[in-house]
Amino acid sequence: MSTYSVTQTPPSWKQRLSQWGFVFRPSLVTPSVLVLVLWMIVPLSMTIYFSFSRYNLLNPALSGFAGFENYEFLFSGEEIWVSILNTLVLVGSVVLLTVVLGTLLAVLFNEKFWGRGIARVLAISPFFVMPTVSALLWKNMLMNPVYGLLSWLMTSLGMEPIDWFKDFPMLSVVMITTWEWLPFALLILLTAMQSLDEEQKKAARIDGAGPIRFFFNITLPHLHRAISVVVMIETIFLLNIFAEIYTTTAGGPGLATTNLAFLIYKQALLEFDVGMASAGGIISVILANIVAIFLVRMVAKNLKET
Repeated sequence: MSTYSVTQTPPSWKQRLSQWGFVFRPSLVTPSVLVLVLWMIVPLSMTIYFSFSRYNLLNPALSGFAGFENYEFLFSGEEIWVSILNTLVLVGSVVLLTVVLGTLLAVLFNEKFWGRGIARVLAISPFFVMPTVSALLWKNMLMNPVYGLLSWLMTSLGMEPIDWFKDFPMLSVVMITTWEWLPFALLILLTAMQSLDEEQKKAARIDGAGPIRFFFNITLPHLHRAISVVVMIETIFLLNIFAEIYTTTAGGPGLATTNLAFLIYKQALLEFDVGMASAGGIISVILANIVAIFLVRMVAKNLKET
């Protein structure tokens, strides 16, 4: 027997949702939000599904539910651990170099000197070059052991030219990626430098603070929030570096420059194992989310403290 009387109508689905704590207020942005959710949920769901399936393009007969076989195979091999280590080394090195060099350049470009505007444009311009073009530029024009600029300079100084991508593959990728992302750090830190209070600067000079003391006691504390933002954004994007590695070293020699993104590409498009590549993709997503949560909390803590 219904609990509602003849004159009482049952609550609508909107009223039931509001009783459960869900408030639905449609607005003009609702279609965009729904499209964005589908844009994220559908690929992620398919990746999760394929990561638990046997799906190899070279052997279509091999199919069905695989359980955790793909993950067990990945973690039982050397490639996944080397790729995770390479990813951490690459991200940590680039972030450290861009923050240190970006801070020094921000201090330099914040001072007045002749041609400062042109120097700023030249310093920022590498950020607008596509990663593939940057990698080709460094590979063929700068680091080539036969006709590269660095080889010519070393030969002119009586030194033996270096085959960078053979002898120092990870260092070469770090140099290229640092050159690409240094302008981004410079932009953020220079903007923060320009917001430094002039009265505070004058008071520090009156108190007799020299350049080094002024840098460590005034400039660095002021740049604390900006540095946190640079570290967070760069880390999230650098976890997925691919074009620089694919164009220059192709993950080699051996596994020397194979990161998670290149390992997923290798499993999917070189070995045609979609199930294994999907498992690697899920591992990459989990690692990226762990890092992102940690960095977002760090930035939020810094903002709250200031």
